[in-house]
Amino acid sequence: MKPSDLRKPRNVLLALGWYDHRLLKGIVNYATERRWHLAAHSIIHEKEIPQGWDGDGVLAWLAAGDDLAAFVRKLGKPTVDFSLRRPDTPFAHVVQDHAKAGRLVAEHFASRGLRHFAFYGDSDNWSQVGRCDSFVNEVTSMGLKCERLRWKGDRTPADWLRRRRWLADRMKSAPKPLGVFAANGTLAVEVCELCEEIGLKVPGDVAVVGVDDHLLAVGGTNRSISAVDTNLEEQGYRGAALLDRMMDDEKKPSAPVLIAPAGIHTRLSSDMMAVGHRGIAKALRCIEAGFGNNIGVKEVARAAAMSERGLRQAFLKHLGATPGELIIKARMEGAKKLLAAGDDKVETVAASCGYPNTNSFFTAFRREVGMTPTEYRRTHSQLK
Repeated sequence: MKPSDLRKPRNVLLALGWYDHRLLKGIVNYATERRWHLAAHSIIHEKEIPQGWDGDGVLAWLAAGDDLAAFVRKLGKPTVDFSLRRPDTPFAHVVQDHAKAGRLVAEHFASRGLRHFAFYGDSDNWSQVGRCDSFVNEVTSMGLKCERLRWKGDRTPADWLRRRRWLADRMKSAPKPLGVFAANGTLAVEVCELCEEIGLKVPGDVAVVGVDDHLLAVGGTNRSISAVDTNLEEQGYRGAALLDRMMDDEKKPSAPVLIAPAGIHTRLSSDMMAVGHRGIAKALRCIEAGFGNNIGVKEVARAAAMSERGLRQAFLKHLGATPGELIIKARMEGAKKLLAAGDDKVETVAASCGYPNTNSFFTAFRREVGMTPTEYRRTHSQLK
């Protein structure tokens, strides 16, 4: 038994002004491993600040009231904040990588042949701004344009109706097919509902991706809407791990620790191939359906009823990538999902993603992802 295992269990306060069950699960997983006592009930359930609490450290989400933030600051304990609402506080920050989310959604839309984009938000908070700026920048880097749809009115019933009419007009007049990245799940649901009201098909006319708030979470009611998985469980686990080191007198990081999204849960709202070129659309469907069967460019060209040279030229013109590059990308995305979601042997994952042997899979995965399959699984499935 290690000496650290004999020390008195640490008493950690959860000062979460906002929380999600997945964030809590990550925190609890780490706390269980280290035998922590978590003090949380008064804040999470009763919304009361526990005056007089005295423990070892604090895990906080200080995106709401000033009173909770002032209380945590006054405690003077090692603290990790899961929000950047207050970046100037003397706390460590472990936060979602909103810029990565924006890039991920842009790539998701582009891989489906979309060439018209919009970002829909209703706030200037740091998370929405980060998602929007990154999404727009990524689209712009592709030589395309993206409209920023931002409603700036009041939050009254009358204003809500005005916002619906305003958004409906924008949806009708936008070039189609249109890819809409909604800043959160609530707004994604609104876009989908509004499209149905005004006769636009989802995803045929408008493809939609949101972010996994309570309306899009696993087990939620809107399972047909694609969503960014913001990796909240890992955020909770890594925030707790950082706090543990800080309680051992490690200095807090000089910059926020960014937690990359785990990926996109592709559902009906963006599960489409929007390319107007019929041959490319057939090729993309072939790649999506057959990347696990060791298909090559020859098979894809045959499915598209095109020559290999013609297919390559069309892909470069319309998608900015070669057929071979998109086959590799499809295999990598499939491999990452299998590695993170289960315990299949790497050899099984390799075969499922179209690789004839483990060595070729390891080489390709390390080149494309920057780490080995084993390292990726350890990083992304430790909380599952």
